[in-house]
Amino acid sequence: MGTPLPSEIKFGANRVEIYRCNYCSGTTRFPRYNDPYKLLETRKGRCGEWANCFTFYCRTFGYDARLILDFTDHVWTECFSNLYGRWMHLDPCEGVYDNPLLYEKGWNKKLDYVIAISNDGVRDVTKRYTRKWHEVLSRRIITSEDNVSAVLSSITGKYRSGLSIDRLAVIEKRDKKESEELSKAAYLEVDTTISLPGRQSGSVEWRKARSELGQVDSLTSSACPVRKCVDAHVSKVYDALSSLLSHFCDENIPKERAIEVFDTLKRVMQNLKDANFKSRRVTLDKKTQQIFEEIFPSIERLLCAMSLKAELGTDGECSATAVGNKIHTSLALPVAMDAVDEILSNYKSDVFCTKVHQFPRGNRLCSGSVLASGEQLPIGIATAAFDGIHSSKWEEPDGSKGCWIIYKMLDDQTCELDSYDLMSANDVPERDPMDWYNNFVYLHTLLCRAP
Repeated sequence: MGTPLPSEIKFGANRVEIYRCNYCSGTTRFPRYNDPYKLLETRKGRCGEWANCFTFYCRTFGYDARLILDFTDHVWTECFSNLYGRWMHLDPCEGVYDNPLLYEKGWNKKLDYVIAISNDGVRDVTKRYTRKWHEVLSRRIITSEDNVSAVLSSITGKYRSGLSIDRLAVIEKRDKKESEELSKAAYLEVDTTISLPGRQSGSVEWRKARSELGQVDSLTSSACPVRKCVDAHVSKVYDALSSLLSHFCDENIPKERAIEVFDTLKRVMQNLKDANFKSRRVTLDKKTQQIFEEIFPSIERLLCAMSLKAELGTDGECSATAVGNKIHTSLALPVAMDAVDEILSNYKSDVFCTKVHQFPRGNRLCSGSVLASGEQLPIGIATAAFDGIHSSKWEEPDGSKGCWIIYKMLDDQTCELDSYDLMSANDVPERDPMDWYNNFVYLHTLLCRAP
């Protein structure tokens, strides 16, 4: 352990881990920052840092969210679902949601205390995560159950002292319902038909040392769980851009003019990305307005795909502003920006472009499910192969030995596949396939239906 610097303490890093390389004797400092703003900058950490950032994002998006601390060394998130009227388990490191028995049944964890921490108090939610309450109770030896309840109630009271009567009424009603749910949860029967995996994040050696590989501690099957692709926004963005490219082909728009249009689009989208999440809006100058008018309705379709629209103010000023669900805009903007970057690169490199040979193609498959031979959680999750973002990727830890990924259409539909695109990272030899035609790996797969 190292001594934290003032600049590290400023962002909540009261603990600093020091690692030394066995080969060069070089050292690396790992400050355990607790400030989510700093973590968004460093983008480094383990489950605690991931859960911290994810909970921060949930609150930013307007959800009631709380950090869940497991005393046997894990951290995750819970969000309150207005649809279901209850708190929902979310583990950003594992890519798992609403599966609270993951740790006890999947990882074979011996739980004791699981505490929910929010901005309006703390709560013991252990019973949500176990079906072996009597076993768990025997491991809760820090203090008496009465003391646990008293301490948590005291802390919660301090946090709620400044809340309005209306807000307090909502929280207390929610607390009462949750108490009833928790009192029943620990005694419900386990559904034996549901198989939960061992821990997926972290190296095999580390997981094995912690006995978190699962009930059998077996490495013979590395297939990850079936995951649903949330990528309808990618298809909408690609459809809109494909329509715009087809328009340019039909009208024989000069390359220089096409580059000018896409450069303008890129600048507008960058300004929108940099704008405030809750009030995302940018003013369009006269030149941009003129370009948008020339490519209408294609631009309207693209804006709609990103939950945006062009508006004319009473002062005659035109702007692009977010409408509807702000999260949709946050998801779609980076997809559109990456696609526009690739389009610009193709134009500038004189890549041959026709309606048949162009990127992006329209009529892209979406909202299916994915099963892969393996994945490297949390950032190398299998669905990253279909998220339309160049900076993310599906990572198969044993890819060099052979790997596979299966895409299944929604509701067991079938169709004739017209084309697909593959992009390879080729950045880690032990992950990258040694023998693959055209040097491609299953990353950022674009699936298109035959017309």
